[in-house]
Amino acid sequence: MKKPIMAAVLAVFAAAVQADAHHRHATHLGHLSQAPAGVMGDHVHYSGDWMFSYSYRYMHMDGMRDGSDGVSDGEVLADYMVAPLRMDMEMHMLGAMYALNDSFNLMVMLPYVRKNMDHITRMGARFTTRSQGVGDVKLSALHALSRQPHRNIVLSLGVSMPSGDIDERDATPAMTDARLPYPMQLGSGTWDLLPGVTYTGHFGAWSWGGQLLGTVRLGDNDEDYTLGDRLELTGWASYRLAPAWSASLRLAGQGWGDIDGEDPQLNPVLVPTADPQLQGGRRLDVLAGVNLFLPGGGVGANRLALEAGLPVYEHLDGPQMSADWLLTANWQLLF
Repeated sequence: MKKPIMAAVLAVFAAAVQADAHHRHATHLGHLSQAPAGVMGDHVHYSGDWMFSYSYRYMHMDGMRDGSDGVSDGEVLADYMVAPLRMDMEMHMLGAMYALNDSFNLMVMLPYVRKNMDHITRMGARFTTRSQGVGDVKLSALHALSRQPHRNIVLSLGVSMPSGDIDERDATPAMTDARLPYPMQLGSGTWDLLPGVTYTGHFGAWSWGGQLLGTVRLGDNDEDYTLGDRLELTGWASYRLAPAWSASLRLAGQGWGDIDGEDPQLNPVLVPTADPQLQGGRRLDVLAGVNLFLPGGGVGANRLALEAGLPVYEHLDGPQMSADWLLTANWQLLF
């Protein structure tokens, strides 16, 4: 009699463990970000959860713009010795998030940045400058202000540390070791506050959300200037195509100010990217994305996400480099 009873007890225990694992899988999948790949800090996890992430961001810029009008190379060279032609910016971002409790999470993001910019001189010579290295590390606290069955509000407050170089140099036709202009530097050089608020909702196969983020610069950096403050506003809608797949559409607007002060080693007469009063602007992007959610074995879960888009409106304090298209891909592991 004892063996059948013991076998039944073990069977019930095994079924309970398997059911709990399935529940944890579903729970972890449900608490991975439902937002598009280009949205960060939109959600919080439950007490004791860890999430690690890797994100790749790429932006290609082509040509110059003054206000909302395109500007030719010849028009730029009529006023400057050098005209930028194209610019590529890449960012590899490693992130980690830990839930101290059900409503308070900590997040850290470590970026590695690569930039290159093509130029042409008045004499017709072409050259490329490059910079790469660690960018500004960001540490944020996220608080679930409201967590309802079909909607959530998350407040965030972070700080950006001046870990990215602002004294990058490269060879140009005029100098073998020239200080690179503002867009080619890797960080802000200042401690920056990062306040934000995010609203998300879902019903059936649909989910949606909106996010408002700010970047507030604190003081001057070691080169006697301060980058302009930045404001970002985005909204999106997503539809679940299948249990593991969803597609999204997003509008993302941003505005940023000109530079206060100037780097004494830059000559604003030489190239517009060295002029601190030609760095502000505003832009509206439209982006489409796809998300794939997968159990990761054990109690973990994975999300793979991809998003690409282009600007539909751009107004720049120019002449200034104009955005052409953007791409974001990321991976999240939650356990």
